[in-house]
Amino acid sequence: MTYPFLGGLRVIESSAFVAAPLAGLTLAQYGADVIRVDMIGGGIDYGRMPRLPGGRSFYWTALNKGKRSVAVDLRKPEGRELVQALATAPGPDGGVLLTNIGTPWLAHGVLAAKRPDVITCTIEGNGDGSTALDYTVNCATGYPAITGGGSVQRPVNHVLPAWDMACAYQAAFAIVAAAQQRQRTGAGAELRLALSDVAFTMLSHLGVLAEAELLQQNRPSLGNDLYGAFGRDFGTADGGRIMVAAISANQWKALVQACGIADGIAALEQRLGLDFGDEAQRYEARDEIAALVEPWFAARTRAQAEAELAEHKVCWGRYNTVTELVAADARVSQANPVFERIATPGIGTHLAAGATVRAANLPRQPTPPAPLLGTHTDEVLHEVLGLASGAVGRLHDAGVVAGPERDPSVRG
Repeated sequence: MTYPFLGGLRVIESSAFVAAPLAGLTLAQYGADVIRVDMIGGGIDYGRMPRLPGGRSFYWTALNKGKRSVAVDLRKPEGRELVQALATAPGPDGGVLLTNIGTPWLAHGVLAAKRPDVITCTIEGNGDGSTALDYTVNCATGYPAITGGGSVQRPVNHVLPAWDMACAYQAAFAIVAAAQQRQRTGAGAELRLALSDVAFTMLSHLGVLAEAELLQQNRPSLGNDLYGAFGRDFGTADGGRIMVAAISANQWKALVQACGIADGIAALEQRLGLDFGDEAQRYEARDEIAALVEPWFAARTRAQAEAELAEHKVCWGRYNTVTELVAADARVSQANPVFERIATPGIGTHLAAGATVRAANLPRQPTPPAPLLGTHTDEVLHEVLGLASGAVGRLHDAGVVAGPERDPSVRG
């Protein structure tokens, strides 16, 4: 589902992989007209796994919902000129480029010569323009050494592209902020956002950099324990696994009451000389506390444990596979207004996420599925650039642009 907040702000996107496409998707979900420009036949991420056998990439189609598609031969000067023209087309809603492909012909100065108030947002690996990916940035943060029992010698990478995601939302926010400034002042903006800067500034925001600099200490590797409070996963009698977290005072009291361990906790506090009303002291005694909690879970099935935890308002979560999540969790279903069912060409009908924010009293519009490459080529060239059908036809004949690719799910 989408919202009309951005009122048709037109964004030309030339991108690949996660950060820039996710930024474009976010803008589209809040009302921007995002026009994605791709090479005829698709770019380097067009067929990226996972893929439907004999069909399209789930990855690409998921990140490009709600956008329009223009297919252009970017190797030809005429194709590059078309993209420059789209990025600098007149009108108060135009003149915005989002990219993570460092091509000189899309540099801010080149576009600003054609439209002085143009806004460009370029996502880079590092601030000096050198290459980096989420994987190569994450290893530098220190997190793999403290994830899942990891160490410097045996690091554990997490599979979530966290820095790509954070970078995407920063980029979307920056574009909206620059567009608002342009409305007030008439000035354009050159925005550059480095993936490594996003990661390292987040370490600063979370206090990790100051901890390392001022205390000269690194976080220990804790497995699944929660840092700085009490939280851990526990197994149930039927092989289930549940994570509990007790950070706040109320969360801690709820867990103690649900597990019926108040007397044991009081005795443990007295023996250790600690006050578990303080989250840091709960963290200090995490192994001893876990020894009191563990038998409670071991004596119950997952369903029984979940029912009692919910009754006492404990903060808990079930460990799932993704297929289990889709099959059994109402939060990932049409019961949640964030989700809807859409029919994507070359994929089929499936559950898909729209805008995450729930805006009261504002109707949400259905999310258009990811288009086939070139679906909107003629429409965009006519609407944005004012090209007549004859001029568009000549571009097709010259191989500069292409119309919709064939839907692989359609036989014959």
